[in-house]
Amino acid sequence: MASAMYELNPVSRITVGTIGRPGQRLFLLQASSVDETLTLKLEKEQVFALARGIDELLEQLEQQEQISGTSVDEPPDEELELGEPIEPAFSVAQMGLAFDGAVGMMVLVLAEGLEIETEGAATARLWATPAQMRALSRHARDLVAAGRPTCPLCGRPMEPGHACPRGNGHGQRVLEEG
Repeated sequence: MASAMYELNPVSRITVGTIGRPGQRLFLLQASSVDETLTLKLEKEQVFALARGIDELLEQLEQQEQISGTSVDEPPDEELELGEPIEPAFSVAQMGLAFDGAVGMMVLVLAEGLEIETEGAATARLWATPAQMRALSRHARDLVAAGRPTCPLCGRPMEPGHACPRGNGHGQRVLEEG
């Protein structure tokens, strides 16, 4: 079985978004090139990890003076909204991020399987400018923060009437006092 390989080099747009309400949201990463739009399914934790990884790599590149810290080329907010097609090509199991200094682009590699070389597993390579990736990171952090608040005691999402297991039956009162 041949695996699908998506190569968007360069992307004209890259973003993350959600469908659904907090607690039941579907997280999607979407990238477009001149002639193709690719949508991939992510988990909330992956979106946060991606934002953190982008920020760390950008900071490292700025310290090494490979890129500047300015964000004048960041895309406007309206370009960070999801578009069609919304149907994900695959669910992401693995991500990698790198910088190619020869072309001044960052590459995000996403794989369907836990092993990139897994037979039949789809992969995608998305090439974007540091400014596009900076905007993606900012937008991803905002998106994750817009969800359900996290309990400061147990780290789980807080539902109405949250009964925190670390509160020993007193979770709501402990949270109100904290």
